[in-house]
Amino acid sequence: MNYETITAETRDGMAVITMNRPEVMNALNTQMRAELTHAVNAAAQDARVVVLTGTGAAFCSGQDLGDRANMGNLNLERTLRDEYIPMLNAIVDCPVPVIAAVNGTAAGAGANLALVCDVVIATESASFIQAFSRIGLIPDAGGTWALPRTIGLQRAMGAALFAEKISAAQAAEWGMIWEMASDAEFEALWTARAMHLATGPSEAFKRIKQVMRASIGNSLEEQLLLEGQLQGECGKSRDFKEGVLAFLQKRPAAFEGR
Repeated sequence: MNYETITAETRDGMAVITMNRPEVMNALNTQMRAELTHAVNAAAQDARVVVLTGTGAAFCSGQDLGDRANMGNLNLERTLRDEYIPMLNAIVDCPVPVIAAVNGTAAGAGANLALVCDVVIATESASFIQAFSRIGLIPDAGGTWALPRTIGLQRAMGAALFAEKISAAQAAEWGMIWEMASDAEFEALWTARAMHLATGPSEAFKRIKQVMRASIGNSLEEQLLLEGQLQGECGKSRDFKEGVLAFLQKRPAAFEGR
């Protein structure tokens, strides 16, 4: 498929999806949301890891408020239901790990697009802003779900109410993101992280996503039963056999993937 608002490339098991509207800080319009949804779903068929990043100085500035072709008829509830939910579910349900490589400003829905990914890696000059209250809205795109679970209720409440910029360093300190890198080392870091996942035990990674996300709504007993089920499935995989053999032979494992 030919995309107009994003680029998508797969190499060596790594799919890199880049939001490509730098003139509007990669703001999300209807077309970009549809293309992101399609690209993530397509990458899930072939790749072993997906990286989501942006072009230019921003990762994503959120909803495109300057999209005059659609803003006049914008129904926020319908837009969230019909356009945002499929895009976010594509990331959550993707059977391979999804890394958000936050290359710059991540604001509003753009910040929460990053936070719904499995791992967030940010460059040191990046920032996260829950900008919604500045225009009389509440956080959306999963922000009210992700923030209290990652940084706690007090910090989530402050981020939403005050709509202040959270630096990459502060986000890392709070546990909002996995790690931060210097601007000079950022691309090399996220590429290395992505390749680590692309050459790893894909069946285990798939189930790690499943079991970690399920834990938020499960009781301990439910979670223990799910662990047992998924561990049993992992124990039957070629990756497990290879991992044990490599351990015994004191060599790096050569996982075959899906």
